[in-house]
Amino acid sequence: MEKNEKISFKEVLMLHRRGLMIFWRMCPSIFFSRLCYALITGVTPYVMVYLSARLVGEMVGNREERQIIILVVSVLAAGLLLGIISDCIKRWKLYANAAIWQDKDRVLIHKLLDMDFAAMDDSNTHNLLAQIQQNAMFGGAGIFQIPEYFEKCVSAAVNILCAVFLTMGLFIKKVPDSAGTLGKLNHPIWIVVLLGMLFLTAMLACHIHQKSNKYFTGCIHEAELGNRIWGFFMFEMADIERAMDMRIYNQQDISLHYFDKNNNFAMLMERLAKGRMGLTKGLSAVVAVSFQGVIDLFICLKAWAGAFDIGMVTQYIGSISALYNGVEALLKTYGDLQNNAPFLRTTFEFLDIPNEMYQGSLTVEKRQDRRYEIEFRDVSFRYPSSEEWVLRHISFRFHVGERLAIVGENGSGKTTFIKLLCRLYDPTEGVILLNGIDIRKYNYREYMSVFAVVFQDFQLLSCSLGENMAAGKIYEKEKVEQCLVKAGFGDRLRELPKGLETCLYKNFDKEGIELSGGESQKVALARALYKDAPFVILDEPTAALDPEAEQKVYEKFNEIAGDKTAIYISHRLSSCRLCDVIAVFDKGNIVQHGSHESLLKETEGKYYQLWYAQAQYYIEEQERQNMWKKLMAD
Repeated sequence: MEKNEKISFKEVLMLHRRGLMIFWRMCPSIFFSRLCYALITGVTPYVMVYLSARLVGEMVGNREERQIIILVVSVLAAGLLLGIISDCIKRWKLYANAAIWQDKDRVLIHKLLDMDFAAMDDSNTHNLLAQIQQNAMFGGAGIFQIPEYFEKCVSAAVNILCAVFLTMGLFIKKVPDSAGTLGKLNHPIWIVVLLGMLFLTAMLACHIHQKSNKYFTGCIHEAELGNRIWGFFMFEMADIERAMDMRIYNQQDISLHYFDKNNNFAMLMERLAKGRMGLTKGLSAVVAVSFQGVIDLFICLKAWAGAFDIGMVTQYIGSISALYNGVEALLKTYGDLQNNAPFLRTTFEFLDIPNEMYQGSLTVEKRQDRRYEIEFRDVSFRYPSSEEWVLRHISFRFHVGERLAIVGENGSGKTTFIKLLCRLYDPTEGVILLNGIDIRKYNYREYMSVFAVVFQDFQLLSCSLGENMAAGKIYEKEKVEQCLVKAGFGDRLRELPKGLETCLYKNFDKEGIELSGGESQKVALARALYKDAPFVILDEPTAALDPEAEQKVYEKFNEIAGDKTAIYISHRLSSCRLCDVIAVFDKGNIVQHGSHESLLKETEGKYYQLWYAQAQYYIEEQERQNMWKKLMAD
């Protein structure tokens, strides 16, 4: 959308109505509390104006002591009662507001987790999400302003209704005939003139106010990239994981350079102080004061001519001023809604990202013998918005219980193969079959439950060890402990005073533990075992280890995997000797498959080249093992 594109009245209302319904589903109390608060704060001034006008009128009129006492007590009692009610409702409003502030990102998070992985993996999705978050943090623009606009609209409407009720007497009460020339103030034309001035000046003030706000929203658009850069370097300087590099290479110098250069808050404050934003704000106030001066003169002339007493002057000046403020507030709020509409478009563009993956309904067969067969039948794949084929004409079959190694150089398609197998993406061409049935026909969640994957960049959460294993608050303690012991974490577990309740990392618990790289890998492997899925996939989770340590991890996991299918992806080929079948990927194709021994016999093949390129590491490892055995024998 072009930044200056005019948005229709209907679309402005529809966008905000949709946003209001989202908030309503999350927290209805935020609207009830704001509605009640707007009503009580809107009515209170008029009650006080009305009673004060009666009191002033009595004091300059009949001056009856009893009536004056009653009015004084009424003013004090009304002020006290309305103040108490207002404070109670305000507390309710603040509580509801605090609750929604904690959950305000929930709608975005739910959408992110619910969308197809292909859409979530798209850079455009993350750009939209970054824009929404920046808009909300930088200027409060977008969906998070809707409760505030709702309260403003209700407050303005209450002001207008109450003001109209208290202002009617200004035009109904007549100047006596004895007033001479001032009797012309009774002419109905004055109603048209003054109400016309009220609406024209209010519209002019709002137009000026809206131009001021457009400068502000323009700042938000200008600041999108700069604010992202500023935020990145602000938080990176405080990131403990970057602290060593920061100090060794004096990275704070370049960080502070970009931090200062992209300080959009300073830019905004400068524009507010001396730019067009400040000028237009001032002009808006001048227009409002000008109208107030004209209406005050009219009220005083009618009172001077004898149309009403001095007490009513107080009422009419207060009520007509409030009427103007109500009309102006309503028009300004609509201007704010118009300025906010483009940001809502961005939000709903994100929320409307479609889920295009077919959600099947078939139940995945729960076989006691775990006999499953996976087949790739002429599968080709390219990522959305890309013309380059990542995989081409892949045809391959394997069974549960086999050990499968997937090898190949970087960019050969190994990880993409796993993404398709787990149905994070669907093939561009061809089909993937589970027991002869297209995997798209299975219930998506059930099919995903068949796999346990340990990715290269696996993630553990800052919560208890047991919760990490089960990805939930409830877990089977004995089963968790067994899986941790099988994965080689048993000794470390016995050292932990809180056992499975020990928090990982110190983000939220000062008694949390920091795991080494090897310990983290053991927990990740144990987590895969705990899921007890028929397929277990290790996507280079040990890439940070040396070849010998990696070999030990694979040997250990090969022992504990039991009757599960274990799929290993690794640049190092030592693990291939543990596998029944090896699939060799090259430039998106499976160029060879077979056992380790059979592939080594193909001296012109890709596997032979890869193996002997790394042979020195295996030879050195074997020599160390032989030397150690000899020393032990001696």
